[in-house]
Formats: sequence, C-alpha cells, structure tokens
Amino acid sequence: MARVRTGVRVVGAVLAAVLGASLAGCSSTGGKRAEERAKAAEAGRPAVSTPRWTFAMVTHAGDGDTFWDIVQKGAKEAAAKDNINFVYAHDDQAQQQAQFVQNAIDQRVDGIIVSLAKPEALKDVIGKAVKAGIPVVTVNSGSAQSAEYGALTHIGQDETIAGEAVGTELGKRGRKKAVCVLHEQGNVGHEQRCAGAKKTFPGTMENLYVEGTNMPSVQAAIQAKLQADPSVDSILTLGAPFAPTAVKAKEAASSTAEVDTFDLNESVARDLKSGALGFAVDQQPYLQGYEAVDLLWLYRYNADTLGGGRPVLTGPQIVTGAEAAKLEEFIKRGSR
Repeated sequence: MARVRTGVRVVGAVLAAVLGASLAGCSSTGGKRAEERAKAAEAGRPAVSTPRWTFAMVTHAGDGDTFWDIVQKGAKEAAAKDNINFVYAHDDQAQQQAQFVQNAIDQRVDGIIVSLAKPEALKDVIGKAVKAGIPVVTVNSGSAQSAEYGALTHIGQDETIAGEAVGTELGKRGRKKAVCVLHEQGNVGHEQRCAGAKKTFPGTMENLYVEGTNMPSVQAAIQAKLQADPSVDSILTLGAPFAPTAVKAKEAASSTAEVDTFDLNESVARDLKSGALGFAVDQQPYLQGYEAVDLLWLYRYNADTLGGGRPVLTGPQIVTGAEAAKLEEFIKRGSR
C-alpha cells in the first residue's frame, strides 16, 4: 500500500521468524507436527502450506506510538507462520485511514484488519470491502460497531469494561479526585475508558483534553491542572507514551498525585517497578495483532470464526510493579 503522504509511515510486507519451541505439543502426533512447524518457523519458512494471501492492516496510530509497534509485531509473527504477505498503513486522521482501506480494496487484498477509533468515518468503506467479498476483522477500537459494519469479529478489550476496572482499582487505592487525560479528541475508545472509570470510581473524576501530538503541551496542561487543583490525587493517562510525561508534570507541579496508565511498554514497566507509576492496564496488543491475522487465515482456510457475534476480549489486566517484574522478559522483547 504505497500511498504515503508526508508524515505517514506505511510499512510493507516484513515477515519475521517465529514461535520456536512454543509450538511443542503434548501428544505424540501433535508434538511431532508442532516440532515440524517450529523448525519451519526457525528457518524462516511458513508453518502451513496454504496460498500466500495478502492481508492489510490499517490503524489510527499516530507516528511513534509504541503500542502499535507491539500490535504489528504480533501481526507479523502470525503472518510469518501463516504464509501471509502482511502490509501495514496508519494515520491518526480518519479520512486518510479510510483512504488506506479503499486502497486495500482496490488492490484486491485477501483480508483487511482495521481499527475503528472513529467508526462513522470508516463505515462506508468497510461496507465496500464486505460487498467486495473481502473478509474484515476489526481490532482495538470499535467493538460496538464491528458486527453492524459487517466484520467477522472484533479483537481487543471492551473499553468501557476496562475503564470500570480502573475506577474500581482507584477506589481500592483510596483515591478521591482523579483526572483522565484524553490525548486524541473524537476517539470513542478513549471516551469510553474515561466514562467507565468515572462510573465505578467512588470519588470525582474529570476529563482533561490535551494535544497528544505535542508532548511539551501535554506536560504543560497536566502540570497546570495539578497546580490549579492540589486536591487531585490521581492522574490517568490513556497510553503508555504519555505516562512518563504525566510523571514529569507531577514532579514539576510538586504534586503527590498517583500516575496510572493504560498500556505497557519498557518505560512503563520500569516506572511500575520503581513506584513512579501506580498501575497499568494491559490489553495485550501483541495478541490483538496476532489473533487478527490468525483469524483471517482461519477464515480463508476453513471458514472459521470466533466470538459468536461478540468481541474476542484481550483485556483488561491490572498490572502493578510485582506483575511488571514477572512480564519484564516479554516487555523487553517487545511482545507485551
């Protein structure tokens, strides 16, 4: 999908060797086959003999978002196993994201994976894909619209449920006043997270909208909020790259507020272990990418579907410093 405007990164087919000994099975027959698949993967060969289909993934990711690097890693490793030519395009502007989906349709790809942060902007083009006979799997955002738009299934966490888990956790920690920092206006998933947290949080919570593409501006906005209202005792960010910025804002404001976040990366894991962050909400982005590719392959190969009309949930999981230490190996290799 080589339609790239300035500032937009389009990553082509990059197949990775995968799985190794994790494919080992228990039964004699299953174990032998698993071992054969593992050896094929280690040698850079597909583990299946199906045709080399092309799957396109189109997301709402902004440049430099480490969360989507993990989603891509999972997708690429599943693609390597399944003999898939995997192409990736992203843009945080919904109109451009829709154009990328249209490009995939025009190229007659064999499957499309798409995130629905701004569902209405993607509705028509997803309908075109379905009408053209191209199977669609939605991922990460837009679980409520996925089936309505004709997708086979949705892979991700229910953002409302995830938000409710956060509100409950903040209550357990004795927090009284929280600020939910939204870094992408119009993203329905972000709104659902904050609304869910507000629903179960026994204290008060308000939203703070920031310009997510400008980290100095994000820090300044959070710092100003903390200085203006010293009673705020919790800052919730909605993405791992924003957590350290919130910590800096807290320190600059001489605040004692706890900083918590959605999503994991190496920096978040380190700050969880040191106590700079209270907890993180993991939605397993690697699994989202991996399962999206694998489910499209299963549908093309065997007409299989999962979910029974409901989303296939990959989260939420509350991760504290103790859990982060256990996941450190996987976080460092970029799969958590």
